[in-house]
Amino acid sequence: MDEEEYVEEMEEEGEREEDDDKEVFIPGLSNQEGEGELVHDQSAYHMYHTAQTGAPCLSFDILKDSLGESRTTYPMTAYLVGGTQAELGKQNHIILMKMHQLHSTLKEPNEDDDESDDDELENESPELETVMIQHTSTINRIRVAPIRTSTIVATWAESGSVHLWDVSKHCLMLDSPGTGGAPSIRGHIEKPMHTFNGHKCEGYGLDWNEVVPGRMCSGDNNGNIHIWNYKEGGTWTVDKRPFTGHRNSIEDLQWSHDEPTVFTSCSSDGSIRVWDIRAPPTKGCMIALANAHESDVNVINWNKYEPYIVSGGDDCLLKIWDLRLIQSNQETAAVSMFSHHTKPVVSVEWNDNDSSVFASASEDNQIVQWDLSVEKDDEASISCQANDSLKDIPPQLLFIHQGQEEIKELHWHCQLPGVLVSTAGNGFNIFKTISV
Repeated sequence: MDEEEYVEEMEEEGEREEDDDKEVFIPGLSNQEGEGELVHDQSAYHMYHTAQTGAPCLSFDILKDSLGESRTTYPMTAYLVGGTQAELGKQNHIILMKMHQLHSTLKEPNEDDDESDDDELENESPELETVMIQHTSTINRIRVAPIRTSTIVATWAESGSVHLWDVSKHCLMLDSPGTGGAPSIRGHIEKPMHTFNGHKCEGYGLDWNEVVPGRMCSGDNNGNIHIWNYKEGGTWTVDKRPFTGHRNSIEDLQWSHDEPTVFTSCSSDGSIRVWDIRAPPTKGCMIALANAHESDVNVINWNKYEPYIVSGGDDCLLKIWDLRLIQSNQETAAVSMFSHHTKPVVSVEWNDNDSSVFASASEDNQIVQWDLSVEKDDEASISCQANDSLKDIPPQLLFIHQGQEEIKELHWHCQLPGVLVSTAGNGFNIFKTISV
């Protein structure tokens, strides 16, 4: 071995030793005191982009488009609709967004930086187009649904009203000549197509039925849930008789993906309930999990392919419920429970393309991807025992995403497999990890 080969071998060995000495940073478990700012590992993401909308949009939904299903090629395009939480009511808006030129940002480990790569990324800079509709008060929650040939947005207003808006023409404006690359279009002072004032107080629970177009439920802080239906001729009816049973506020609502009359609710009273609207409102509750969480149940989400519901609460826990094992008004244990988060869980959602995968978001500023199909094996157990920082990590935990503050909501993009969109006090993230 000559001197040059010896030097190269010693340098490689030194790099290996340096890598071995690196500690795995685990949010909530690792000590970050004295460490610098955390920087995301580009090799862990197929795509990672951020966006700002001025006033924060702490609730949003995915706008389905006509560009095709299961799109995996770059650059990608995503359409969203969000509702703002500006300090002054008159400054709030519904914001329709088109994120495009979303290029791949995957960077392999040890990949050299060069000017050509930087120039290529600069030429592919993501773009955000927006169209705004003025909203008279803060938007607590926003949900969108295609109904016949229209795109209808529902908004839960802080003022206590629930509004419906036809945003079909505004969606077209995102792609119309003259709007691409132009500043945000403001000043669309329009009235909603329908308003319901029967809740008497504000609320957050809101969901469209996927089986029956135009059917919706809304729930308020008094524990009342109202059912909406679209009628021929473009009119809407809201049953003024509320479904009641929760003792406190309705935090989230979810329709079944295959049963047109069944929905589930969760509440700050710690319970989860399953309802059937074929029964009178006073007798509509089929299942009541009275102590689903130790305190507020903030969010629930119904699996599209399996009879599972995932829930998240103020107790920082995530729980998986098998509806086949639940009997009416009887105590039932969750089939799985995860305690990774260190602060209240604020959003959960199953992956549209994989029935075993879901994502959760928490006030601890973490978004976590989970895979229930993963089981602990002996080799992984031995590895975790050898590394104290890993021993308390559930084997189902796939990925931890950070970088946002005051995370409020996340959604998988139904037409872009593996792509997650999340919103927080400091803006939007849209990303795809190498784990899903």
